[in-house]
Amino acid sequence: MLIRAKSLRNYALDSLDGEIGRAKDFLFDDRHWAIRYLVAETGNWLPERQVLLSPYSIVAENEGENKARRSLAIHLTRKQIEASPPLASDEPVSRQFESSYYGYYGWPMYWGGTFAWGDVPYIERDSSRWGTSPTPAAFTGNPHLRSVHEVSGYHIHATDGNLGHVEDVIVDDETWIIRYLVLDTRSWWPGKKVLISPRWAKRISWDEQTIFVDHSRAAIKASPEYAEEALVTREYESALHRHYGQPGYWIEEEAIRHDVR
Repeated sequence: MLIRAKSLRNYALDSLDGEIGRAKDFLFDDRHWAIRYLVAETGNWLPERQVLLSPYSIVAENEGENKARRSLAIHLTRKQIEASPPLASDEPVSRQFESSYYGYYGWPMYWGGTFAWGDVPYIERDSSRWGTSPTPAAFTGNPHLRSVHEVSGYHIHATDGNLGHVEDVIVDDETWIIRYLVLDTRSWWPGKKVLISPRWAKRISWDEQTIFVDHSRAAIKASPEYAEEALVTREYESALHRHYGQPGYWIEEEAIRHDVR
């Protein structure tokens, strides 16, 4: 299912033995645009460190009996999280930390292959298959991880001028890949919002906080309109991809899934 990142913020995070906090932000890599970590706001519990949760640990969205309480189920115990490699709140995420983090939990490292999650474009939940992907040794250097909260607000520059800004991102909750940017174009077309895939960006200037797309403002304006209250369906996605002359990402990913299986 495709969901807005903002809709998940402030969700309660339910570990195997109790609530651990709330969803605060998400960190994604700027190569595959895949969510690598949920950043947890833990209150007085573990206040001196960043608590990062890999999508490998996020197993479901919960409503429970109380429909007003929205939560994400985290398949870890509080003790596991507390004993995980620490990362100070003001430290960037390094590859050394990630190697220790993934090694501690025993998850396959995502940066060892061609696709978003190593040798596959999806999260392999079946641990018996993890051995089919190579587990690389520790890497040096820093990964290029970006904050979803920070990118929400980036400017969009079309071929003929500024267009608007990124209001939110839409995430695939199976692969945890950011499929679309939600563009707020109220400066040009009041009331209209459109989607565009980050894979279609011509260039991204992280310093200028600007995403450059190889389409005119008129072409983007003519794209299928996005309605916040409606789910992003495959029918809508197909129309959007046809408009931009792009193949559907799901075709390639399904072929890879079939080959791997």
